[in-house]
Amino acid sequence: MSRRNRRLLVLLVLALLAGYWLLPIRGSVILGDHAPTSGWPRIWTEPAVPRPGEPLTVYVQDTAPWTDVALLAGDHLVERDTTYAPGADPWTWRWHTTLPAANAAITFYHSCATGCIQRGQQTFGPPPTPTPLRQPTKLGAVFADPARNWHNKAAWTVDLTVSVRADEADWGVDALAERVAQSHASGLRVLVRVVYDFGQSLPPADDEVALSRYLAYCARLARDARLRDVYGYIIGGGFNSAGENSLAPEQPATPAWVARVLVGAGLPADRSDNVVQQMHAIAPSVRVLVGPVRPWLNDQSGSVPDSLDQPWLNYFNTLVFHLDATIREKSAAGIPLAAPDGFALNAFGRPEALPDQPGQEPATDLRQPAWGAAQAGFRVYRDWLRIINRYPATSGLPAFISAANTYTPDTRIVPLQNYPAGWLTAALDEINAEPQVQALCWFVDLPFGETWQEWSLAAPQGNLYAAAAEFDQLLQR
Repeated sequence: MSRRNRRLLVLLVLALLAGYWLLPIRGSVILGDHAPTSGWPRIWTEPAVPRPGEPLTVYVQDTAPWTDVALLAGDHLVERDTTYAPGADPWTWRWHTTLPAANAAITFYHSCATGCIQRGQQTFGPPPTPTPLRQPTKLGAVFADPARNWHNKAAWTVDLTVSVRADEADWGVDALAERVAQSHASGLRVLVRVVYDFGQSLPPADDEVALSRYLAYCARLARDARLRDVYGYIIGGGFNSAGENSLAPEQPATPAWVARVLVGAGLPADRSDNVVQQMHAIAPSVRVLVGPVRPWLNDQSGSVPDSLDQPWLNYFNTLVFHLDATIREKSAAGIPLAAPDGFALNAFGRPEALPDQPGQEPATDLRQPAWGAAQAGFRVYRDWLRIINRYPATSGLPAFISAANTYTPDTRIVPLQNYPAGWLTAALDEINAEPQVQALCWFVDLPFGETWQEWSLAAPQGNLYAAAAEFDQLLQR
């Protein structure tokens, strides 16, 4: 081929490539001024151009008879108008709501009984301005108030959902999805604690029927598109406490049972009916965290003693022993993604043990004569980390203090009464110096009525006024 022909060939190829990239991109953006003429699902509104805060009727039309449909207006779940007949081929559903903001999205989901799948979304008005990145902090709270001034911090919140109450108000999936959306809109990182029932953190030991239902619920959470902004799921918690085994006290959650629920301990390596593998299979980016063990309780111990030989540490050491053995067994069988992604921890303070400097309790090694060298205050988190890092499969995994305050089960003095100025500051400084711990969450922010008023930062009383002011100041550091 001559040089001239080669040049012509190169020019022809370049022209074809340019023509390809100049072709119009297929697809459409529906602005909401009328029912679209193509594309499914079709979403339109009455009035055609909605205004924030004014009544709005939303119609969604699609080519499939979806079951368990749902609609989010911004971060609020809208109740469907069940008096409106969906018809058939195509099917149409109707909702009545208000648009919360000029650029709020209307999002349509289906198959919500097993985990909502997003099918379509409509945005009204100009696209939202990208939110500036927030400065990360380890500070957070259980049931954090989204309306709080978070001072441009990406703080933490811990929420709760209850598997046997999946469709109930407050603790079911829909209510959780709303709270997650509100927290995410406030820039918070969301951890969700998943329990079997109130007073029963995990299914009763050896109850495979209850476990199958719990696993199905965890799978539903992993599948639900409304929950994709959840940072991680805390599986159960307080396993060693009689209070978290109260529905079946004769079948307490032993360390072996907790490990079976989490990673399939005691089963053949190729069995995948456990929380970690099921959630990872559905959503590989989901983080599954081992729930916290309660310190300073004698309700249960463990068969693999810790070197300090205290019941709560023996329990935790036995649990991590079973996790490690199972994870390594699955790894040897060529099975990936079988390990949890971290641990949630409890770390409570005992300020009355330092009457001269109670606010410095988090930075102090406390001991009790009956507990030997075991930590007796906030620094119990160091005992938890020591055990986590003892085993190859869990060593170095991130930890999240999902509940911290100045209440201990043996003293039973509530933070309203005993919170000392400076305690939160000392606790955060302590945790900032520990790279393995990613979060420090005060229990609790929103009190949920009168349930947690003696712990609440959002509705402070007594000494909690000082705690609430300090929390706000720490967010501004």
